Amino acid sequence: MSIFKYPARDLYSWLTTKQDFLLLDVRNAKDFERFQIESPFPFDMLNVAYFDFMEIEDESAAKVPKDKPVRIVCAKEDSAKYVAEILEKHGFEDLGYLEGGIKSWGNLLVPMLLSPKEDYQLFQFIRPGKASCSYGLKYKEELMVFDPSRNSEFYLEFAQENNCKLIKTFETHLQADYIAGSRVLSEKTGAEFLGHDNDFGSSKNVFSPIQDGEIYPFAQNGPEVKIFFTPGHTPGSTSFIIDGKFFISGDSTFIHSIGRPDLGGQVDAWSDILFETLKRIRELSDDVLVLPAHYIDWEEANSDLCFVATLAEVKNYNKDIFAIDNKADFLTFIKSNMRDQPPEYAEIRLLNANLKQVDDARAEELDLGKNECAASAYAAQQASQ
Repeated sequence: MSIFKYPARDLYSWLTTKQDFLLLDVRNAKDFERFQIESPFPFDMLNVAYFDFMEIEDESAAKVPKDKPVRIVCAKEDSAKYVAEILEKHGFEDLGYLEGGIKSWGNLLVPMLLSPKEDYQLFQFIRPGKASCSYGLKYKEELMVFDPSRNSEFYLEFAQENNCKLIKTFETHLQADYIAGSRVLSEKTGAEFLGHDNDFGSSKNVFSPIQDGEIYPFAQNGPEVKIFFTPGHTPGSTSFIIDGKFFISGDSTFIHSIGRPDLGGQVDAWSDILFETLKRIRELSDDVLVLPAHYIDWEEANSDLCFVATLAEVKNYNKDIFAIDNKADFLTFIKSNMRDQPPEYAEIRLLNANLKQVDDARAEELDLGKNECAASAYAAQQASQ
């Protein structure tokens, strides 16, 4: 078999269908440690740096087993192709390299339908390279999106393929961990950009402010989108209740954790606000389906590989957190799980507020890597490893 190029969506398919292959990551050890490809199922992965193949070719090739197909990943497509050519010279036959390099994995969005029994389509767009989720709500010929990533072409193509028009793009909050796509989507399509004034009021974005309890309908009836104010992670954090059944929670609560109230440098004040928000969330119906903005790892996915759980399940997963009955103990919990936020977050906030611009290369660099938005003992443990 000749060397071939594969797209990120094929890599996701191989991982989620348990295909037997070796993933050879040829980035340097520092970049590999910072950001690795993850899967819901175990798979074989090996890190041998591209420069090792250049400098000690025979020794590096000998580290790669020949008993299964090899799929190569690097920061850049050409580097992975170069390694594939070296391995072919050493007798390897089934070799593929990732199209677009690691950034194509970081930008990949996987649409999953969450509402097969409804007369509308609610999609979760899983971003496995970021451990994050955005959402799309389609009814007849109209589409609303929630927390879109900077991969605007995906959402535009999705709308075109599904014969609908993007009419609204909502932000749950001013993001710090990835570059949001609402401003660009609004500029390209004329869709209304909506967010809370507490987060976006000081930005240079052209947006419509949203208020708690407001209802946003489609043109021809359909499901209603209800604004549910959930501050604490940020002052303007907002969630959305879809058709009374789905709760797009943003960074207020996740499936196995809750959002961090310390990213803005005001942990004492924001912790108190988040405590009150969690009390309010707790009063929602236990049957409502929580749709988080992030996940810690694939253990949070259900059997369909979607990140969705009933509020009852979320409260049970986080029972120690939801059991805290006073602000002082809640603040103690938060502070015991605090860790430094990535230095890139400050710059990403400026970009999302449209207060700074960077070129595409810098944007890709900032946007790559897993989120660190959860406040839990588990997350802190992972960060310290």
